[in-house]
Amino acid sequence: MSFTDIIFYFFSAVLVASALGVITARNPVHSALLLVLAFFASAGLWLLLEAEFLAITLVLVYVGAVMVLFLFVVMMLDINLARLREGFWKWFPFGLLLGLVMSIEMAMVLTGKQFGANELPAPAARAADYSNTKELGRLIYTEYVYAFELAAVILLVAIVAAIALTLRQRGESKSMDVAKQVAVKREDRIRIVSMASEKKE
Repeated sequence: MSFTDIIFYFFSAVLVASALGVITARNPVHSALLLVLAFFASAGLWLLLEAEFLAITLVLVYVGAVMVLFLFVVMMLDINLARLREGFWKWFPFGLLLGLVMSIEMAMVLTGKQFGANELPAPAARAADYSNTKELGRLIYTEYVYAFELAAVILLVAIVAAIALTLRQRGESKSMDVAKQVAVKREDRIRIVSMASEKKE
């Protein structure tokens, strides 16, 4: 077993243990911190696959932004854990069945021929000046530019829709009448008051 295999199994074990801790921890803050650990372990696996850009993006975006937001929300909200556990036993059979199906699927995938130890191709050797970030950018903005732009538009529409739905539910939606703004005059906004000048004694 090589040193790379040892690192892979280490990060894999940390990832699996932290993922199980996320769903089994009773404290939401502990679950969020274990999810941060899972992200770091995933970044380590990305580094082993020579995907440095994806690894640093996972750490900066998810750990540095998303999980910090989760932690703030969890710590600021007064979460009633007893109320959250009220429907646990009601949905336990469905969750157990779903977990069993997922376990069977994972077993079928891992025992397939494509996962044989001797059949996996070795990663191609890259030159010293090779940059996967540059290669990723080239692919995104050449071959997959339409899909990339379409995903950006869909995300923008989702953000606008979420904001509109939130404001509509609160009854605080604010809109501007462009015609009234253009037709406004100085007299409507400014009132000039004539005041006598003051003399210093």
